[in-house]
Amino acid sequence: MQVSEVMSTNVKIASPDDTLQRIAQSMAELDAGVMPVGANDRLIGMITDRDIVIRAVSRGLSPESTTVREVMSVEVHFCYADDDVDEVAQNMADWRVRRLPVLDLDKRLVGIVSLGDISRDTSPGSSGAALRDISAR
Repeated sequence: MQVSEVMSTNVKIASPDDTLQRIAQSMAELDAGVMPVGANDRLIGMITDRDIVIRAVSRGLSPESTTVREVMSVEVHFCYADDDVDEVAQNMADWRVRRLPVLDLDKRLVGIVSLGDISRDTSPGSSGAALRDISAR
């Protein structure tokens, strides 16, 4: 099974110039803990609720004036839409991530795949092993 068969395609992209407050509000509306960050039609990072708390709030940075660019993760693991789900689940375990941005062959964002997506639509072995490996470390 390919990632394109299980991924979520309704993805909101954060701008690196958005404030943390704006992104936190978007995350709340979407009930999401992560958002891809894009510029010039390319994925340039990821921002998580944890990034906001650990890299900004804990250091006393203002959510109203601090930008996504200042706290986002720039090292982004990703997969391609035509990748095999079992291989992606194993990569997620190795990288200790629960969600990955999904790119097309032109390296444009086309979705996000989560362990939840994988567990709903594949055999229990793929996501179960990945989740166990992520949680064990």
